[in-house]
Amino acid sequence: MSIPSEEPAWKQRAVERSTQAAKRRAEQRVERFLDAAQEITAEKGTTDFTVQEVVDRSRQSLRSFYQHFDGKHELLLALFEDAMGKSADRLRAIAAEESSPLDRLRVVVQELFESSRPDTSGKQRPLFTDFALRLLVSHPAEMRVANAPLLALFTELLTDLEEADLLRSGFEARRVAALTMQTVMFNARSSGQEESHPLTAEEIWDFCANGFTLS
Repeated sequence: MSIPSEEPAWKQRAVERSTQAAKRRAEQRVERFLDAAQEITAEKGTTDFTVQEVVDRSRQSLRSFYQHFDGKHELLLALFEDAMGKSADRLRAIAAEESSPLDRLRVVVQELFESSRPDTSGKQRPLFTDFALRLLVSHPAEMRVANAPLLALFTELLTDLEEADLLRSGFEARRVAALTMQTVMFNARSSGQEESHPLTAEEIWDFCANGFTLS
């Protein structure tokens, strides 16, 4: 019985190039949908928009939209994941400007708090307020995936504290990282912002730092 010969190299290269080109086109279409949704969200100050609005703004077809997304919720989730990834990158760059591990964590905690709460002008950051809180309750698994880059950053920062002997004995860096991140983001989004004396980034840092650093 003859054994089928392996496909010639030229054919493999041709198929690979074709696949890569199709992937690039798909990525470009997805980016156009995301950009359109981001623009509409920024203009409205809310995630209350329709899929058709996104399709029209992106100048693509409804059919193309549903080839890439199951619906509006998946589009919002993609926007949230993208925003969280970019936020983690930005915070890592800010932290890199500080020399001590405690200062690196401090600036990240305070900046995350400020960027996660409603704007002082009253304009909401809908992806980080209403959608994020709904997602936390309705889709916790998706929220964990979206928060993964940020959790990785906090884990790195807490590990640096641990290696510098600044982490309280018996505490594990990753668990403290998750607790700290959740404390900062939850309070920024939902606690004390409508009161006459809203929480400040300094208060959040003081609370977190005294909870896990050596006295």
